[in-house]
Amino acid sequence: MKRTGATKLKGNPVDLKGRALNVGDDAPDFNLQDNGLADVTLASSAGKTRIIATIPSLDTPVCHQETKRFNDEAKKLSNTEVLVVSMDLPFGAKRWCGTEGVDTVKTLSAHRCNDFGNDYGVLISGGPLDRCFSRAIFVVNPAGKITYVEYVGEIADHPNYEAALAAAKG
Repeated sequence: MKRTGATKLKGNPVDLKGRALNVGDDAPDFNLQDNGLADVTLASSAGKTRIIATIPSLDTPVCHQETKRFNDEAKKLSNTEVLVVSMDLPFGAKRWCGTEGVDTVKTLSAHRCNDFGNDYGVLISGGPLDRCFSRAIFVVNPAGKITYVEYVGEIADHPNYEAALAAAKG
């Protein structure tokens, strides 16, 4: 399934693979790699609230700022884990986190397969960001249900941090 037009890059429509998730849906399981090359699944943080932020790359200005902001905010949240997911290789994410002092959020790589991007409806199909992820936020409660979704309309814009954090606290 392909969705066109809901997301833009510098005003131009972007095609996304997969269906859009909605509040009340079960969060799709995944198998991603962390900075130490260990497998991470949704069940790895079972019993916690999860904020899952998808980004094109840590090496872009908005993604950089977003990840740093969530790193700072995560320190104030109880029983919550923040996962920042991109196609960046784990080695690059580890270097970036070390350089930037990011030690609270988990940066995860989906470089091994497209399943995550398809399942969460964020995989860009075609154009200059082909196979990267669009910017989106998902809040998943401890039972695995999605309680907040934001597919950011313009990839170069920041997400609504306050709404996502309120959903995680609520």
